[in-house]
Amino acid sequence: MATNPPAGDGHRNGALRNRSQFKTAAGNWAKRAADGRITHVKTTDKTPFKGVRRER
Repeated sequence: MATNPPAGDGHRNGALRNRSQFKTAAGNWAKRAADGRITHVKTTDKTPFKGVRRER
């Protein structure tokens, strides 16, 4: 079975739950929390976040 060592090194294993991402009108990707608040907007590049599901 595969593992993701070392434990406690600060990276996430698996997807973010209760969060989604969408593309803004400017072409940037933004993360939305479960309560609808926008938590983060990616301004450095136009690539989506890793491990976050996309809104339809």
